[in-house]
Amino acid sequence: MAPTVAQLVSELTGTFMLVFTVGCNVTPGASPFTSVSIACVLMVCIYSLGSVSGGHFNPAVSVAAVVAKKMEIINLGPYIAVQFAGGAAAAPLFGLLTGHHMAILGAAHSHIQGGFAEMLYTFMLCFVVLNVACTPKDQPNQYYALAIGFVIVAGASGAGAISGGCFNPAVALGCAISGDIFKSLVAFLIYTAFELLGAVLAAVVYQICRPETGSDGLVPKLLSEFLGTFMLVLTVVLNCAAPSPVGAFSIAASLMCMIYALGSVSGAHFNPAVTVAIVLAGRNKISAQDAGAYVGVQLVAGCAAAFVGSAVAGVAVGGLKEETYLNVIVAEIVFTFLLAFVVLSVATTKTPATTAFGLAIGSCVTVGGYAVGAISGGCFNPAVSLGLMVQSKSFNVLALALYFAAQFVGSLKAAVIFKLTRPEEYTDFAMAREVTESGFLKLDA
Repeated sequence: MAPTVAQLVSELTGTFMLVFTVGCNVTPGASPFTSVSIACVLMVCIYSLGSVSGGHFNPAVSVAAVVAKKMEIINLGPYIAVQFAGGAAAAPLFGLLTGHHMAILGAAHSHIQGGFAEMLYTFMLCFVVLNVACTPKDQPNQYYALAIGFVIVAGASGAGAISGGCFNPAVALGCAISGDIFKSLVAFLIYTAFELLGAVLAAVVYQICRPETGSDGLVPKLLSEFLGTFMLVLTVVLNCAAPSPVGAFSIAASLMCMIYALGSVSGAHFNPAVTVAIVLAGRNKISAQDAGAYVGVQLVAGCAAAFVGSAVAGVAVGGLKEETYLNVIVAEIVFTFLLAFVVLSVATTKTPATTAFGLAIGSCVTVGGYAVGAISGGCFNPAVSLGLMVQSKSFNVLALALYFAAQFVGSLKAAVIFKLTRPEEYTDFAMAREVTESGFLKLDA
């Protein structure tokens, strides 16, 4: 069935507001928090119009929805047409208002580097959309627009310095129109190709993570852990390559968005220290065998993301803080504890938080990143530590071992404090174990 007038007007309006807000923010001397403004306009438009048209406002999202069989293909052409129309209409208006045009590419980077940056975060954007807004298992929820919008915060800080941070062919078109159209046309075409590739990859990977059979086997879980850890460490590396005042917030946003997207698949640990804390806290939340597989995949993902991020940024970002080991150890213990403890408290209890869990966990990175980032780098995650060290010109085994030790001590502390503050979590479990031992009841593994 063809799209209705209401749906097309919805897509036109949302795309116009998004591109207009992007253009008004990207001006000389703009606030470092421009990405938050852009993320928020996307979020509020999705909350306002998502129930009308799905709230795509992005040709790449519409393509991903069709490939993932979440939208009929008959809707694709009209949706893309009005999205491009919205982006094209916004460009001359923000140009008139600000007197500036948007740079479609970061300084000192090639179109191919920019294209890969666009592909990676368009993949993330489309993947989050499919998971939080198109997955029956997780419906209804009230966090969908928050998760989608704040992908922009995750990508705009690090990747934005490379590509300009479009992640949307309609935004790329607005960039091209607002500047030298002929000079920008090549970049627009390259970006659009990479963005659509990211959209298709997101749809394919989504179908593996969310098989139609509803299987909760180990493969979707391990893929989930790989993807979440990969996007987290990639965001860390890109923010290290182009330091920004909102770097910690960007990294926190990447963690939050991927937790919302994949929490119902694998539990969204994305951190060996979190996995260990869940094992140590008991209650059979994960088997030792699965936990070992999780940790292995997380560490591999961290290394892979580090090399990909360095290639895209065109600079090797490596090493850990080595000057004051005692300070580093204290900082990493304290804030790894906070992160792991919050995960245990909001996501593994009998009555977990159903809306704010991703925001709460991601915010731990905002807290720790700004508090001790200058002291320890704010890793709080062995996969992040390994990813940063594996690129270092001098692989310092001692430094890596101390980071790992501090982070796993934080895990242990989180499990202990959780047991002391949540005795009710163990009362029924202990009673069930006694009954099981007497032969009257069997617990699920």
